[in-house]
Amino acid sequence: MSSVPSAHPPIERSPGITAWFARWFSDWGGAVLDSISALGDFGLFVIRTMIWLFTRLPKRETIWTNFYQVGVSSLPVVALTGTFIGMVLAVQSYFQFRIIGLETRLGSVINMTLVRELGPVLAATMLAGRVGSAMAAELGTMRVTEQIDALSAMGANPIRYLVVPRFLACFLLIPALTVMADFMGVAGGHFYSVIILEIDIHHYWYNSAQFVTNFDLFVGLFKSIFFGSAIAMVSCYQGFNCTAGAEGVGRASTAAFVYSFVLILMLDLFLGIMLDSIYFTLYPEGGRTF
Repeated sequence: MSSVPSAHPPIERSPGITAWFARWFSDWGGAVLDSISALGDFGLFVIRTMIWLFTRLPKRETIWTNFYQVGVSSLPVVALTGTFIGMVLAVQSYFQFRIIGLETRLGSVINMTLVRELGPVLAATMLAGRVGSAMAAELGTMRVTEQIDALSAMGANPIRYLVVPRFLACFLLIPALTVMADFMGVAGGHFYSVIILEIDIHHYWYNSAQFVTNFDLFVGLFKSIFFGSAIAMVSCYQGFNCTAGAEGVGRASTAAFVYSFVLILMLDLFLGIMLDSIYFTLYPEGGRTF
């Protein structure tokens, strides 16, 4: 007796969906494991740098060379950027304040924004773009041409001779670059507000002095120290772990700037929250006369 075929044949599960999901899960799992491994490797790199920093410093000639490259050579671009940012803030804020009749308060907003946020962030961004990328490219080229391996073969520690001077230069000189960005931004904002927009100079500076405090200047300088340290560590790490070839050097240079910039913004957020909490703990009523 023959069996009657079913009107609805059984649905067979396509093996392609299962294989695709397995590949997707494997790729994401591999990416997560690679990220954790890279983060641990970066942490060890930072620890080794700190050990050499507090154990034995490199020669003075090496340190002064990096100080010149990081500090003196970065002054023109930081000053120019700060000047135009101050004027841009004046342009963008003036018409909003004019609507509500608070033109004379313009200096408070411009100077507060520059000293507390834009000054350190812009100085760090310029440092990451100009110095950080150059550090990664230079160390990456040394890795590709086996110069770092040669230092190790001769008994010299490459972190002490290559990383520590660059870290010290970024760590110590970025506050000076931040002060330069603040000063030029304040000057640019004053020029456009007082000379071009004809805002009363007395009220412009009086409101600025009443609103901007020493704590705001401290906040900007305190943030800049962390920004400079992050730029140096990320850039040197990318250069040390550069892959072979010209493409690897370019990729390390690009990654150094991108990771440094993202880390600058993350640090700016968390440090801002922490410092604001400290400020309102010390001054519950705000402590400003604005």
